[in-house]
Amino acid sequence: MPLLSVAIITLNEEANLARTLASVVWAEEIVVVDSGSTDRTVAIAESYGARVIQRPWPGFAEQKNFAISECTGTWILTLDADEELSPELRDQMRTLLASSPPYDAFFLQRRNLFLGRWIKHGGFYPDPKLRLFRRNAANFTLTPKFENRPVHEIVSFDGEAGTMDFDLIHHAYPTLSTYIEHMDRYSSLGADLLIERGKVCRSWMAFVFRILLAPVWTFFWNYIIRFGFLDGREGLMLHLYHSVYSSWKYAKAWELARTREREGARTRQIVI
Repeated sequence: MPLLSVAIITLNEEANLARTLASVVWAEEIVVVDSGSTDRTVAIAESYGARVIQRPWPGFAEQKNFAISECTGTWILTLDADEELSPELRDQMRTLLASSPPYDAFFLQRRNLFLGRWIKHGGFYPDPKLRLFRRNAANFTLTPKFENRPVHEIVSFDGEAGTMDFDLIHHAYPTLSTYIEHMDRYSSLGADLLIERGKVCRSWMAFVFRILLAPVWTFFWNYIIRFGFLDGREGLMLHLYHSVYSSWKYAKAWELARTREREGARTRQIVI
């Protein structure tokens, strides 16, 4: 049985994947679950010795759970295709796994990059993520799995977890275009979740609060109170656009709910 398995899900990640795989090439097993890439993603994965599995896209959480289920190692490390282990984290992880780790899971401190700059303030660092955990073949209820959430899936783990000392580097948004595309996609998913939970802004005051006042407060809190201004021009842009994300999400939920209500009214008129 391998000591460490690395699980990665991909879709058209040729620009990022080689960097990610190079940081974990020392692992005994690398499992890449691809959902139909049309670029060189699969070829790159195979060149690093990864076992590539093709599977249609069912959603973030379900795809990551499937990747975990395909791993055979004593320990499992889950990574996104735009992440890499820093050399210091790699060395610490290898030393840790070669000993007797005191915990069954570990948080990795994620270093987020925006337009190539490390964003250190405003709540973006250390951004801990539970990514390294022990596989327990005798009792899978102790094995962490990603909760089935449409946005920002998380690992569910019952037990005490440790924290690694060094950083997981997240090459999140190399350009403004990638950030805007990401926010557009995630705000749409978030809008669907708001509608599902009945949290659409029905009253005028609720609408004004969510669309205008909440983003202004979010920007003030993160950029001023939490020292986001110390991250230069990149920090200003990131905190400005990040504060607008919530507004965008609630606006899309309101728009979608209104569209569905109008379509429902037209359907009722036709039936009558």
